Amino acid sequence: MRAFFIRQNAWKRNKAVRADGFNTAADKEEKSLAKLELIATATFGLEAVVKREIENLGFKVLKSEDAKITYLGDERAVVKSNLWLRCADRVLIKLGEFNALSFEELFQQAKALPWEEWIPEDGKFNVTGTSVKSKLHSVPDCQAIVKKAIVERLKETYHCEWFKETGPEYTIKLTLLKDRVTITLDTSGAGLHKRGYRIKDVAAPIKETLAAAMVQLSFWKEGRLLLDPFCGSGTIPIEAALIAKNIAPGLNRKFASEQWPAIPAGLWKEERIAAFDAVKNDAETRIIASDIMPSAVKAARENAMEAGVDDCIEFHIRALKDVRLEEDHGIIICNPPYGERIGEKDEIRKIYKDLRRIFESSQTWSLYLITTDKEFETTAIGRPADRRRKLYNGRLEVTYYQYYGTKPPRG
Repeated sequence: MRAFFIRQNAWKRNKAVRADGFNTAADKEEKSLAKLELIATATFGLEAVVKREIENLGFKVLKSEDAKITYLGDERAVVKSNLWLRCADRVLIKLGEFNALSFEELFQQAKALPWEEWIPEDGKFNVTGTSVKSKLHSVPDCQAIVKKAIVERLKETYHCEWFKETGPEYTIKLTLLKDRVTITLDTSGAGLHKRGYRIKDVAAPIKETLAAAMVQLSFWKEGRLLLDPFCGSGTIPIEAALIAKNIAPGLNRKFASEQWPAIPAGLWKEERIAAFDAVKNDAETRIIASDIMPSAVKAARENAMEAGVDDCIEFHIRALKDVRLEEDHGIIICNPPYGERIGEKDEIRKIYKDLRRIFESSQTWSLYLITTDKEFETTAIGRPADRRRKLYNGRLEVTYYQYYGTKPPRG
């Protein structure tokens, strides 16, 4: 029934291929893996979360700056990063970095990079770019020059004048910042927020990467009750369940670099098998997802089934005014309506009134939510948040407000 468990069983059956011969080949493969400089891009405000995820995977972080974390790895690290990073947007391979004040400098230094190590003779590639505060400010011209440099390099390598471009696809990213050029290869393809389980949607959904970050920035953990009274299509509860069960977020999707000859297919097979083995099927998950809209709850349930976590979540069609906190030390994590449209302010005020009543009904509960409302602390809850963090939900700047309840007793 559930897609996740169907795929899991298929991979379990395929574990028979891991005979002694396969492991020997894998050992040889491991020794030949090259050290790479990788970049995980992230939404502004989530850099610290992504950095912690990278370190938990065992990789050395070189630097963390606005919207990207640079770290060391190899081809296996490319695979593991794509499978396991919950809050990053993409995983890039850094091919080169240099200064360029003229098109000729850009051409020659781009051509000097070892493109043949990554792009085969039949490879299909495109170049995207940005330029900020740089002398070379025409992005289309810069893209065309870098593509020409790559073509000239590959012509010399493969001794041909024309390329079929029928093979694997490559997206090359060109970034110019204050005349400093960075050239990377995008290993992810579709953004990492596209887990593959969102088969039903509702208006204004939260990105999966942001939902996962909200859960990881809270004090919620396995065994503790989590409530999302504005569940929408179920993203926050689903991401929480994936975290509790240790299900790799990229387990059931494909990535651009899976087709690249430079990254052995055996690495993908090994790491997917390892990820299936790491799933905690006996995890104690206590998650409640509710929404006033029946269509939203239906979408959330179907998405949870696709993700393989519908058995971990209770779904209810319920208005916020009917929510009751019937036990201690639970956590509310939610993305309430923002009231951005004309005429919605009155409805938002009603929501705030109900939310304040619910939160004040129990001093042991904690509340975590994002909103565009800069006056939420005074207009809704009536007191300052214990902690706040500026984040982005798509292009909307939001604040992540965190209110802590009393700590549960130890034991």
